[in-house]
Amino acid sequence: MDGFQRRRERKKKDILNAALSLFMKHGIQKVSIAEIAKEAKVSQVTIYNYFESKHNLIHAVFNYYVDKALAEYEQVVHSDHPFPEKIKQLIFNKTQVARDINEEFYQSLMYEFSSGDYIQKIYAQKVLPHFTDLFNEGKEQGYVDRDLSNEAILFYINMLKDAMLQKDVYQKVLPVTEDITKIFFYGIVGKRDE
Repeated sequence: MDGFQRRRERKKKDILNAALSLFMKHGIQKVSIAEIAKEAKVSQVTIYNYFESKHNLIHAVFNYYVDKALAEYEQVVHSDHPFPEKIKQLIFNKTQVARDINEEFYQSLMYEFSSGDYIQKIYAQKVLPHFTDLFNEGKEQGYVDRDLSNEAILFYINMLKDAMLQKDVYQKVLPVTEDITKIFFYGIVGKRDE
C-alpha cells in the first residue's frame, strides 16, 4: 500500500472511530455529520467523499463495530490465559459494553443484526466456531462439564442471541448483562471450588 492509500485508510478509520464514539454516547439521530467531521478532524465533504451519505456511514460504523468487537473477542479466546481468566475477561467486556452503549445505537445495531447479512455471517462463521473452541478448551482443562454436548451449548447461546434481538432488550436485558453472562458460564448454583 502506497503512502496515499495509507493516509486514505487512516482518515477513513478516524471517521469511523469518531462516528462510533459519538453514536455510542449520543445515539445516531442526535449526531450530525458536522459533529463527526469535527471529532475526526476532517471536513464534511471528506466524509461524503468516503461514505456518500449518513446512512452509508451508519452501516459502515455497524460493520466496523462488529469487526472491532470480534477482534477483541478473538484476542481473548486465543490468548494464553487460563480458561477462567478468559471467561472473566469476556464477562467484563460484555458488562462494560452494556454500560457504555447508547440505547438508540444498540437498538439500531440489533435491528441490523437481525436483518443484516454481514453481522449474521460473522456470527455464524467466526463467533460460533470460537465459542466451540473455547468450550472444548474448558472441557480439556476440566472447567466445563465434558458430558455437555457442543450442540447443547450452542443451542443455549442461540437462545441468548435471540433474546438480545427483542425490542425491549435495552430496558430488560442490558441492565442484567453481567448476571446473564455469569449464569451462562457458572449456572444458577454459581462458581464451585473443587
